[in-house]
Amino acid sequence: MTKELTGKVAIVTGAGRNIGRAIALTLAEGGAFVAVNARSNRAEAEAVAQQIEAAGSKAVVHIGDIADANAVQVMADAAVQQFGRIDILVNNAALRREKPFAEMDYAARNPRRDTDGAFHCVKACLPALRESGAGTIVNIGGLSTHTGAKNRAHVVTAKAGIIGLTRALAHDLADDGITVNCVVPGLIGTPRPKDKPEPAHHLTHQTITGNRGLPKDVASTVRFLCGPGARYVTGQAIHTNGGAYLGA
Repeated sequence: MTKELTGKVAIVTGAGRNIGRAIALTLAEGGAFVAVNARSNRAEAEAVAQQIEAAGSKAVVHIGDIADANAVQVMADAAVQQFGRIDILVNNAALRREKPFAEMDYAARNPRRDTDGAFHCVKACLPALRESGAGTIVNIGGLSTHTGAKNRAHVVTAKAGIIGLTRALAHDLADDGITVNCVVPGLIGTPRPKDKPEPAHHLTHQTITGNRGLPKDVASTVRFLCGPGARYVTGQAIHTNGGAYLGA
């Protein structure tokens, strides 16, 4: 593929592992410099940054919780200080733990890293995205928002909010030349700790391709949306799920 993102700077939240890691690496393959965010695991974030730089691009690591507005502002300021600009923001970081609704308290129902985190990141990066002249925001959604799922009322609610935020921001930021879209992964095979089994809703849905997707499949969709060929695409929820869900 071409280096269509050369000269661009991207921030990817939750980039230390799995889908976020793949997005950071794929945008770097396209020529972008990448700010690699992780909430607490510096070793994972540093490993991603080192892989980016070994492949010939540049990266900076930021450790901070995106639910903390001050930490997010520090991240945005550091990216601008290091690279001089921000052109791409990928809001990937999220918590997706399952819990029965009857056992859920308000704090558990309110996964701030999805909606609050995306809000903080957009607010902090907006001045630089406006200066870009061709800014891109990509939010990462979730299949269960569209299908429903047991024990995931908090996640379904938060990711539905991400869809709404995507559509609203597409209107609000169009005059600034900023596109805003949501990529919705479904049934993606990612490494999981032994104490964190595969989500139950993965077991009740099947793809029509006959296989589970990989993080790089989601990353490829994100890369397209960040490139020059997607400037007419905005306000959309784009599913990357092997046909597990065929709705809008």
